Amino acid sequence: MSKTTAGPAPGEVLTQRQTITVMVGLMLGMFLSSLDQTIVSTSIYTIANDLDGLSLQAWATTAYLITSTVTTPLYGKLSDIFGRRPLYLAAIIIFLAGSLYAGSVHSMTELAIARGIQGMGAGGLLALALTIIGDIVPLKDRAKFQGYFMSVFGISSVLGPVVGGAFAGSESILGFDGWRWVFFINLPIGLSALAVVFLYLHLPAKHVKQRIDYWGAAAITLAIVPLLLVAEQGRSWGWTSANSFICYGLGVLGIVAFLLAERRAGDYALIPLRLFRNVTFGLSSLLNFIIGIGMFGAIAMLPMYLQLVKGLTPTEAGLMMITFTVGILTGSITAGRTISSSGTFRIFPILGTAILTSAAIVMGFSLGADTELWVPGLIAVFFGLGLGFCMQPLTLAMQVSVPSKDMGVGTSTAAFFRSMGGAVGTAVFISMLFSLAADKIANGMKDAVQNADYLKVLKDPAVAADPANAKLYDFFKNGASNDSLNDTSWLHTANPVLTRPITEGFAQSIDTVMLTAAVLTGIAFLISFALPKKKLTDPKAVMKEPAAAH
Repeated sequence: MSKTTAGPAPGEVLTQRQTITVMVGLMLGMFLSSLDQTIVSTSIYTIANDLDGLSLQAWATTAYLITSTVTTPLYGKLSDIFGRRPLYLAAIIIFLAGSLYAGSVHSMTELAIARGIQGMGAGGLLALALTIIGDIVPLKDRAKFQGYFMSVFGISSVLGPVVGGAFAGSESILGFDGWRWVFFINLPIGLSALAVVFLYLHLPAKHVKQRIDYWGAAAITLAIVPLLLVAEQGRSWGWTSANSFICYGLGVLGIVAFLLAERRAGDYALIPLRLFRNVTFGLSSLLNFIIGIGMFGAIAMLPMYLQLVKGLTPTEAGLMMITFTVGILTGSITAGRTISSSGTFRIFPILGTAILTSAAIVMGFSLGADTELWVPGLIAVFFGLGLGFCMQPLTLAMQVSVPSKDMGVGTSTAAFFRSMGGAVGTAVFISMLFSLAADKIANGMKDAVQNADYLKVLKDPAVAADPANAKLYDFFKNGASNDSLNDTSWLHTANPVLTRPITEGFAQSIDTVMLTAAVLTGIAFLISFALPKKKLTDPKAVMKEPAAAH
């Protein structure tokens, strides 16, 4: 038998320098995963126009979302069986292959396929990074390191729209279309992550003899794909359309099949149902889902407000959201250091959900067409703070509430529920926004035409002849509806007096959406009080104590 000297033996602790080196590689992987969730948002219009596939642009986002969400629990379970290192390296390679393909495509159909491949890799980058921290870092330091990871998550999520907008706005970079660098930028970063992890992350070889839950994997795919599909496409299909009802039915069927498959599989299950008997694990999963809905929906609304109401470009709106990064950085590091020193975690989800609820209420009552920009900037700080207080402590709680052999499942389940909540929240709230806006704008325009000053501008021949107002007059002719609000690119170049009812309608609709988000995060706040008051303890440290006594 050959002898390996590649890394530490089982139970050996990495030096601080080795740990930090590995952390850099893992952070680069997480940076890529979260960056690509948002980087396409500001560039997709340019990409779709260049590839002559404007009607297919939503699929580029949907494909990434579906594959990354579906594969997250798969990576968690497979890493418990085969080990973290090979699965993490595979995730980076798959992601890089998808990125290279995405930057080389010649049609929107190809791009959707490439984004799906990217998503298959991204599903492992976030969940496995946090799981590997659990393997190599003791609990007293783990909270601190995971706080840095959550900060990277927040920073990359905010940087995405800024970077995407900058690349899409460039005609050509190094001989390639500017928008292709939205995907090519992943290659040097991903290769760096691959090199660091390959060279420095040497966990003990692992191959647990265990059946793979193929039926559970098939069932969860059947459950998630239709539900994410209808969440993303429901507004264009219609929530009561035949396509939507088919997706609802398949989703429910998949959930039932998944529960039956997991019950039958027992310990071999993709997400063993026995884990939910643990109060901390069950409640943290539920909180991750609810917070995901309320929080990510709310985060989607701030850029919407800045662009639709205040007239900022996507890049400017992304830069404004840097204040959100300040909040998440503060929240994550504060929570991490406190949990590391005291083991106390319950207070942070309580504080976090309270801050998120308060921020959503303030946003719901304070944002209007004339609100100063510093107000949403300050609100974003508190959203980030609440997020930092919630995400990392709940992930830690789920990690330590499961046996060591289920660490991968525990961590990936946290990411899975948060991702599902985020997808549902973003889709539902954006749909809600445009449905409300259509009614509020229609009512606002009816009131406006009763005003003599407004009518005077509306009937001014010079205003009507201005090319900048052409689409505005088309909008007046067709009336406010979901379809007519699909393209608002003309909104802030048209006459500001005439567009006033439209911007006010959007502002009022965003207020209503935020108050709805506040109800959801308020429910999460109440649920968080049910979390056990015990301190987090490291199962591995407890297991080592008797051995040390001998």
